[in-house]
Amino acid sequence: MSILSSLLGNAGAIEKEKLQEKYGQLLISSEEIEAGFKIIRDTFIFTNKRLILVDVQGLTGSKIEYFSVLYKSITRFSVETAGSFDLDAELKIWISGEQTPSISKRFNKKVDIYEVQKLLAEYTL
Repeated sequence: MSILSSLLGNAGAIEKEKLQEKYGQLLISSEEIEAGFKIIRDTFIFTNKRLILVDVQGLTGSKIEYFSVLYKSITRFSVETAGSFDLDAELKIWISGEQTPSISKRFNKKVDIYEVQKLLAEYTL
Protein backbone atom coordinates (compact mmCIF):
# COMPACT_ATOMS: atom_id res chain seq x y z
CA MET A 1 0.00 0.00 0.00
CA SER A 2 2.86 2.45 0.73
CA ILE A 3 4.22 2.02 -2.81
CA LEU A 4 0.77 2.77 -4.20
CA SER A 5 0.45 5.80 -1.92
CA SER A 6 3.83 7.10 -3.09
CA LEU A 7 2.87 6.66 -6.72
CA LEU A 8 -0.37 8.53 -6.12
CA GLY A 9 1.52 11.44 -4.54
CA ASN A 10 0.45 10.98 -0.94
CA ALA A 11 2.56 12.42 1.85
CA GLY A 12 4.09 10.59 4.78
CA ALA A 13 5.69 12.01 7.91
CA ILE A 14 9.49 12.31 8.21
CA GLU A 15 11.43 12.29 11.49
CA LYS A 16 12.67 15.72 12.65
CA GLU A 17 16.23 14.45 13.02
CA LYS A 18 16.39 13.36 9.38
CA LEU A 19 15.00 16.72 8.26
CA GLN A 20 17.50 18.60 10.41
CA GLU A 21 20.37 16.58 8.98
CA LYS A 22 19.32 17.09 5.36
CA TYR A 23 17.91 20.65 5.45
CA GLY A 24 19.51 22.24 8.51
CA GLN A 25 21.56 24.60 6.32
CA LEU A 26 18.30 26.32 5.23
CA LEU A 27 17.42 27.39 8.76
CA ILE A 28 18.31 30.59 10.57
CA SER A 29 19.80 30.42 14.07
CA SER A 30 16.49 30.75 15.97
CA GLU A 31 14.54 28.46 13.64
CA GLU A 32 13.50 24.93 14.58
CA ILE A 33 11.81 22.20 12.55
CA GLU A 34 8.39 21.26 13.93
CA ALA A 35 7.31 18.62 11.37
CA GLY A 36 7.93 17.50 7.81
CA PHE A 37 6.32 15.41 5.12
CA LYS A 38 7.55 13.71 1.95
CA ILE A 39 5.62 13.36 -1.30
CA ILE A 40 7.55 11.10 -3.69
CA ARG A 41 10.67 13.30 -4.22
CA ASP A 42 9.35 16.57 -2.78
CA THR A 43 9.31 17.58 0.88
CA PHE A 44 7.57 20.24 2.88
CA ILE A 45 8.73 21.35 6.28
CA PHE A 46 6.93 23.24 9.04
CA THR A 47 9.34 25.31 11.15
CA ASN A 48 8.57 27.70 13.99
CA LYS A 49 9.07 30.61 11.51
CA ARG A 50 7.83 29.47 8.07
CA LEU A 51 6.73 26.69 5.77
CA ILE A 52 9.50 25.42 3.46
CA LEU A 53 8.58 23.56 0.28
CA VAL A 54 11.39 21.52 -1.30
CA ASP A 55 10.63 20.88 -4.98
CA VAL A 56 12.97 18.36 -6.64
CA GLN A 57 12.96 19.04 -10.39
CA GLY A 58 13.99 17.15 -13.50
CA LEU A 59 14.57 13.48 -14.14
CA THR A 60 17.85 13.34 -12.23
CA GLY A 61 16.67 15.49 -9.32
CA SER A 62 19.83 17.57 -9.43
CA LYS A 63 17.88 20.85 -9.56
CA ILE A 64 16.02 21.75 -6.37
CA GLU A 65 13.81 24.74 -5.58
CA TYR A 66 13.39 25.81 -1.95
CA PHE A 67 10.19 27.86 -1.57
CA SER A 68 9.56 29.64 1.75
CA VAL A 69 6.14 30.81 2.86
CA LEU A 70 5.91 33.05 5.90
CA TYR A 71 3.02 32.04 8.12
CA LYS A 72 1.75 35.65 8.18
CA SER A 73 1.18 35.49 4.39
CA ILE A 74 -1.14 32.48 4.70
CA THR A 75 -4.68 33.89 4.59
CA ARG A 76 -6.63 30.64 4.97
CA PHE A 77 -6.31 26.88 4.79
CA SER A 78 -8.53 23.83 4.67
CA VAL A 79 -8.19 20.16 5.47
CA GLU A 80 -10.24 17.32 4.06
CA THR A 81 -10.17 14.08 5.98
CA ALA A 82 -9.82 10.65 4.43
CA GLY A 83 -13.01 8.68 3.91
CA SER A 84 -13.90 5.02 3.51
CA PHE A 85 -13.28 4.98 -0.23
CA ASP A 86 -11.05 8.05 -0.52
CA LEU A 87 -7.81 6.84 1.09
CA ASP A 88 -6.12 10.20 1.51
CA ALA A 89 -6.58 13.50 3.30
CA GLU A 90 -5.85 16.84 1.66
CA LEU A 91 -4.41 20.16 2.85
CA LYS A 92 -4.99 23.36 0.86
CA ILE A 93 -3.26 26.66 1.67
CA TRP A 94 -4.09 30.09 0.25
CA ILE A 95 -1.38 32.75 0.18
CA SER A 96 -2.24 36.45 0.37
CA GLY A 97 -3.67 37.77 -2.91
CA GLU A 98 -4.42 34.34 -4.41
CA GLN A 99 -7.98 33.29 -5.37
CA THR A 100 -7.16 29.59 -5.64
CA PRO A 101 -5.07 27.49 -3.25
CA SER A 102 -1.37 28.18 -3.78
CA ILE A 103 -0.42 24.90 -2.12
CA SER A 104 -2.34 21.63 -2.22
CA LYS A 105 -0.95 18.41 -0.72
CA ARG A 106 -2.38 14.93 -0.17
CA PHE A 107 -1.59 12.82 2.89
CA ASN A 108 -1.90 9.09 3.37
CA LYS A 109 -3.71 7.69 6.42
CA LYS A 110 -0.43 7.38 8.34
CA VAL A 111 -0.47 11.17 8.81
CA ASP A 112 -2.89 12.63 11.36
CA ILE A 113 -4.37 15.49 9.32
CA TYR A 114 -5.75 17.01 12.53
CA GLU A 115 -2.21 17.39 13.86
CA VAL A 116 -1.14 19.06 10.60
CA GLN A 117 -4.11 21.42 10.85
CA LYS A 118 -3.35 22.16 14.51
CA LEU A 119 0.29 22.97 13.73
CA LEU A 120 -0.70 25.30 10.89
CA ALA A 121 -3.37 26.95 13.04
CA GLU A 122 -0.88 27.60 15.86
CA TYR A 123 1.33 29.65 13.54
CA THR A 124 -1.29 31.40 11.42
CA LEU A 125 -4.02 32.36 13.90
